[in-house]
Amino acid sequence: MLVDFNILPEESRVWIYQANRSFTDEELSELQTKLDTFIENWTAHGSDLKAGYTIKYKRFIVIGLNQNLNKATGCSIDASVHFIQQLENDYNVDLMDKMNVSYKQGEFIAYKSLLDFKKMAKDKAVSKNTIVFNNLVTNVAEFNENWEVPASESWHSRFL
Repeated sequence: MLVDFNILPEESRVWIYQANRSFTDEELSELQTKLDTFIENWTAHGSDLKAGYTIKYKRFIVIGLNQNLNKATGCSIDASVHFIQQLENDYNVDLMDKMNVSYKQGEFIAYKSLLDFKKMAKDKAVSKNTIVFNNLVTNVAEFNENWEVPASESWHSRFL
């Protein structure tokens, strides 16, 4: 059951998938249609899942699930992973690699491998004030408060 992401309760679980490039406007339109269809039909053991999504900065797909109605199961999580993998194939993007870092560089979103980010931190090309995206947040409340934060307030701080 597709709902507006913005009305999901704060304890709703989130999954964040960051793309290694920005989606084009045409791709975003297609992506929204595909996400609408997937979430509308997403179930756990035959029961509807109350979920929504948002796309941030033309680069991050955030899926939220209100687990008060029904919780995600192994099969439903597998279905979402297969869906994301299909998007990777359809758009020739990387959405599943957790060993990459996205951060703000002025108005732009930069995307680097973790090794490159560590080197940049060592070289002082990024600082504790650099805005990073903490894709390890687990629920809507954390997403709203701790997703887009200075590196000093995220797991990224260990490299600074």
